[in-house]
Amino acid sequence: MLKVGDKAPDFKLTADSGEVKSLKDYRGKKVILYFYPKDMTSGCTVEACDLRDNIKKIEKKNAVVIGVSPDGTKSHVKFKEKYDLPFTLLSDESKKMLVDFGVWQEKSMYGRKYMGVVRTTYIIDEKGKIEKIFEKVKVEGHVQELLENL
Repeated sequence: MLKVGDKAPDFKLTADSGEVKSLKDYRGKKVILYFYPKDMTSGCTVEACDLRDNIKKIEKKNAVVIGVSPDGTKSHVKFKEKYDLPFTLLSDESKKMLVDFGVWQEKSMYGRKYMGVVRTTYIIDEKGKIEKIFEKVKVEGHVQELLENL
C-alpha cells in the first residue's frame, strides 16, 4: 500500500482528449488524482461537478485535477461534455494504475462480492511525491477538504 512520502507510481494512460498522459507531464504542479468508480453515476457525477465548480480555487493553488476510472475514453468524453468538466479524465481499462495505487479492491453490495474502484484521492506534490491520501472518500465536503490540504 502506498503511503504519504512515497514517490507516486508513474502511469501512461489515454486521456479523454486522445493523448497519452503520464505523471511526468504534470511536474511543477500539485496533482489532485482522484479515482472514481464509473462515469454518469450519481456519486461520481456529484464529485466531478464539485471539482468543476471549484476549479478556479484549485488552479490558484498551482494544482490540476485528474480523474481516473476503468471506463473507456468514449464514456469519458460523454461524461465530460455532459457536465462541462474542465479537467482531464484518464481511462484505465487494464486496471494497472488502479492496482498500482491500491484502489482496485474487493467490494460488497447486497451480500455479493466483486472487484471495483474504492473512491480515493491522492494529492501529489510538484516533484511527484504523495503528499496526502484520502481513502474511502465521502463525496459531500470532499472538495473543501482538498482545498484545505493544498
